[in-house]
Amino acid sequence: MLGRFGFRIGGIGVCFGFQSEGRDIIQSVATQPVAGSLGGLDALFVGGAVALLFVISYVFGRREENTDDFFLGGRRVPWIVACLSFVATEISALALVGMPHTAYTENWRWFQFLIGLALARLIVAFLFIPAFYKYDCTSIYEFLGHRFGRATQYTGSIYFLVTRLIASGVRLYATCMAVGLILGWPLGLTLAMFTVVSVVFIAFGGIKALVWTGAYQAVFFIVSGVLVAVFLVGHIDGGLASALDAAGRAGRLSTFNFAWNLNDANTFWAGVIGGLFTGLVSFGADQEMVQRLLTVKTRKSSQRTILATIVTVLPVYWLYLLIGTLLYVFYGRHPELPLPTELKTIFPHFARTILPAGLKGLVLASIVLASVDSPLNSLTTSFVRDIYRPLICKNATERHYLLVSRIGVVVFGLILAAIAMACEPVQNILGFAFQILALTGGPMLGVFLLGLLTRRKVNLANVPAMLISTALCTVLLFLIQRKTLDLGWTWLIVLGAAATMGLSGLFSLLNRQPRRRTR
Repeated sequence: MLGRFGFRIGGIGVCFGFQSEGRDIIQSVATQPVAGSLGGLDALFVGGAVALLFVISYVFGRREENTDDFFLGGRRVPWIVACLSFVATEISALALVGMPHTAYTENWRWFQFLIGLALARLIVAFLFIPAFYKYDCTSIYEFLGHRFGRATQYTGSIYFLVTRLIASGVRLYATCMAVGLILGWPLGLTLAMFTVVSVVFIAFGGIKALVWTGAYQAVFFIVSGVLVAVFLVGHIDGGLASALDAAGRAGRLSTFNFAWNLNDANTFWAGVIGGLFTGLVSFGADQEMVQRLLTVKTRKSSQRTILATIVTVLPVYWLYLLIGTLLYVFYGRHPELPLPTELKTIFPHFARTILPAGLKGLVLASIVLASVDSPLNSLTTSFVRDIYRPLICKNATERHYLLVSRIGVVVFGLILAAIAMACEPVQNILGFAFQILALTGGPMLGVFLLGLLTRRKVNLANVPAMLISTALCTVLLFLIQRKTLDLGWTWLIVLGAAATMGLSGLFSLLNRQPRRRTR
């Protein structure tokens, strides 16, 4: 049997056939174009998607008169647009490539982690966001300056710059790996292309271009993901019910593990608590994510924005986990089909060798768009507002700071490309990115929680507390990787935050001067 469905984009009809027999798929693989070639429809989709990106950047990103426009869009962005942009930034190419790989090789226990991320949004909405609007923050590390002092602000900003550069380098590598595999390009060439596109796009349009194109990207991710899932279901005998039954019997649908075991990062407790603290870091102490929330006019609009992401992002994560499960069943029933040398490339490998013209272009365009929503603007925001303006050049004009911001986009773009190139040996790209966050995220979260939950006015005590906590988390992660320490890595953020808060309190007590007696 052959089922068909179709849709229209820009007046062009697109139709996909769903064969119920694996024999037709194998034959289609034999007739696929060689790696590196795209059909005309594929090229049209990719070229059109990127062209529309620049159109949106021009329409919404022009007339950047000062750094307030460049960094916050004048706080005139509609909340629903900020919501979709937040979703696109959170998903990124890392999830588009990493989630199918995780579901293919393991199971659905990452969903426990996602529950923790949802709970973190509630805390950020009612604890973090009011404080950022109270102090009228452009960079969220300005909050640390108001609460504690410049030393804590500088340290928080440097932590963000280092963490975000490494984590985003991994994300950029995931994108270039996938695109290079589909096109047959070497990693260096793909990196060069993405770096140029991202730098030009963001240096011109600023945060307004990022937010509006982020909304467009989120819709693109959802549409292409649904079409790929439908395509896979149509090519598995027995459809979705049969696929889920086979995956369930193989343990690939295992979602919850309620065992109480601190040594296992895949239990419900480790996943939810780890997701909660990771979410607090990502959504409350990370300039890249929070900056989207600060582009709307009021505190209430910002709170509405992040709460709405709960019901918009979780289905997207679920969709790409489902794609990984369907890929497991599909290849399991067709062992004669070639697998990639490295399973981390399973989704782009499938797109290159199996997907028909048109749908392959949609997947490629999704991955391309996911990479362009880069952290270059947030990195530059933190550098200019937290370091350059207060430390290097205090009384320059807005035109000068705007020029420095655009130069910063270029410099950070080059640094990201270098880091991405160095990430080639990484196997589990999704887990690696979160483990990097665990090293510095806990200490950074700890100092934010000190500012939000206490009235303590310490400053210099925070700096050694953060540094010692980071060193502690690094040693623990090393021992976990060497299997010397039996502890789930998801607990590192919790330990880092607790250690920072405790050490800061201890150092402030030790440094307290005794009161002089007065007669």
